[in-house]
Amino acid sequence: MKAVYTVIKEHVKNFYLIQRLAQFQLKISNHDNYLGVAWELINPILQISVYWFAFGFGIRSNEPVDGVPFIFWLLVGISMWFFINQGILEGTKSIASHYHQVAKMNFPLSAIPAYILTSRFYGHIVLLIVVVLLCTTVGVYPSIYNVQLLIFVPFVYLYAYSITILTSSLGVMIRDTQMAMQALLRMQFYLSPILWQPKPGSIVEEIMKFNPIYFLAECYRAAILYKEWYIIEHWELAVYNLAVVALFFTIGAVIHVRFRYRFADFI
Repeated sequence: MKAVYTVIKEHVKNFYLIQRLAQFQLKISNHDNYLGVAWELINPILQISVYWFAFGFGIRSNEPVDGVPFIFWLLVGISMWFFINQGILEGTKSIASHYHQVAKMNFPLSAIPAYILTSRFYGHIVLLIVVVLLCTTVGVYPSIYNVQLLIFVPFVYLYAYSITILTSSLGVMIRDTQMAMQALLRMQFYLSPILWQPKPGSIVEEIMKFNPIYFLAECYRAAILYKEWYIIEHWELAVYNLAVVALFFTIGAVIHVRFRYRFADFI
């Protein structure tokens, strides 16, 4: 538990610096593009259009899901995926890529994946606001249930960081980590209810519930589309996913603190 306390303490102490670095990272990531940070929205929109065409028209014939038009059901469910996918992949290689920049500075290595994630998190917030506004065009207006997003959105960030603190440390020591995460994230995506809905109560759905992406996608839909208190009605699933985050964060913190003084040797 000492390692967990150390990582949390480093983040609290460097919170302001992490925000500044995240803003700087966001700027330099789109510095050479004519449209700049607009690409943070353009890329998701293009990908969503492809998924809508392939799964909405090609497979489902654009049939609604639980009374919700497929495109909006897809939009809400996939909105958090872009942050998780990009954030974890970039966070996995963050320490190996930025180690030499901070090696001679009094800057904790655990904060590197944090500011990389935070730079992506800003785009997620903007995309989520756009999605909520688009939903009003079909009569789904903001309600008291949207308050749940104040819990779900930070939880998405915590989930991504709990994975990244582990994979960014492993990525320094085992270079195959990046490729492995790409494959695992692709599996998580298709084994989740983002693009398709399993039959309620089926064995497939029960298996999919072990995937945290299932919980996160359904949380967003419950808060925006279905108007239900998801954590209360599915508290067992909430407890399970909270335990998953705590487990990954603890393992990641222990590995990070134990080996970070040897990162220079591996790099």
